[in-house]
Amino acid sequence: MERTLILVKPDGVQRGLTGEIIGRFEQRGLKMVGMKFMQMSPALAEEHYGVHKERPFYNSLVEYIISGPIVAMVWEGKDAIAAARSTMGATNPVAAAPGTIRGDLGMEIGRNLVHGSDSPENAVKEVNLFFNADELVDWARTTDSWIRE
Repeated sequence: MERTLILVKPDGVQRGLTGEIIGRFEQRGLKMVGMKFMQMSPALAEEHYGVHKERPFYNSLVEYIISGPIVAMVWEGKDAIAAARSTMGATNPVAAAPGTIRGDLGMEIGRNLVHGSDSPENAVKEVNLFFNADELVDWARTTDSWIRE
């Protein structure tokens, strides 16, 4: 099973959309194996978004992500990264398809509600950045046989 990191960003938390966002991933059939409500530190934000360090939006991205609490989660499932990214929708909410989190609930790229890992390599890195191994729960979900073949 593949794992992916999902963050409900400060705009999602402030707007009271955390439950809605969690519900979208649960309805999709992904299984939550870790969750934290936290305030991201500047050091964690800089490490998490380090790939964007040379881009003009880097500083505002770091300032934004530390501006309020977030919800960090690890979701698991077959092709979890692709499933999560299609559930989130395009990075720019105006271009995101209806039925996606961003397409239904977002308006601007700088307030796009969620972050999700974009590759298996980044998922491993990001999950390890936000969670220790003992904070992730391996559990058997009785509905899995109705979700996966």
